[in-house]
Amino acid sequence: MIGVYFSGTGNTKFCVDKFLKEYNCSKNSFSIEDNETLKKIKNNSEIVIGYPVQYSNIPKIMRDYIVDNWYIWKGKKVFIIATMGFFSGDGAGVLARLLNNYGAVTIGGLHLKMPDSIADERALKRSFEENRKLVMKAEEKIYKTVSNIKNGKPPQEGLGIAYYFAGLLGQRLYFFWKTKKYTDKLKINSLKCIGCGLCKRLCPMNNITITNGIAVSRDKCTMCYRCISKCPKQAITLLGKKIIEQNDINRYL
Repeated sequence: MIGVYFSGTGNTKFCVDKFLKEYNCSKNSFSIEDNETLKKIKNNSEIVIGYPVQYSNIPKIMRDYIVDNWYIWKGKKVFIIATMGFFSGDGAGVLARLLNNYGAVTIGGLHLKMPDSIADERALKRSFEENRKLVMKAEEKIYKTVSNIKNGKPPQEGLGIAYYFAGLLGQRLYFFWKTKKYTDKLKINSLKCIGCGLCKRLCPMNNITITNGIAVSRDKCTMCYRCISKCPKQAITLLGKKIIEQNDINRYL
């Protein structure tokens, strides 16, 4: 089994890596941003796929990756890990249904609550100790999940009709447009920006350029919060107007 993931602040990568280490003591996880990942998928029949849920839906970058490479999924056995700050309903199910359209077989799903990465909103903010406990609980849940899979009982979180309606009525019905397209709402404060270029290097969409020594955002942000959480001057926002707390999984390890 190999791991394939998209990760903003590191939560999902951490979870996929932990899963693989427990499952087969491997470190074979690959970002969808890596050009070699498609070859890895092609050469492996069992895959664990991870991504952070956005409004009970798939990040646009992950959806595009699945759709653009539709031909690669036929016959693949897939286990899905969905990470979230609080709730997703059918987080794993959304991806499962998409993959099943292209011939993949979903063997199970897992939902993992992780430290919130929405740096410019107060909602879901927790203390350091609370976030550390979340990570520890996620690790424990991963260990239990792998044991269940090896015993032929993979969890089915996010899959099935009850989960579907929970996700649909909980968030997706009201916020579907948030993930239907890439957004042009990323804001960069030119007075705070020092033009270091870190955001440009981090962006998975090549959505940021440096113009006249200042970072400039275009219209293809996938809301991963990577640049926002790493900006040394807290000059970047998306949903909110100011930074409340920058977050990174490494703080809790």
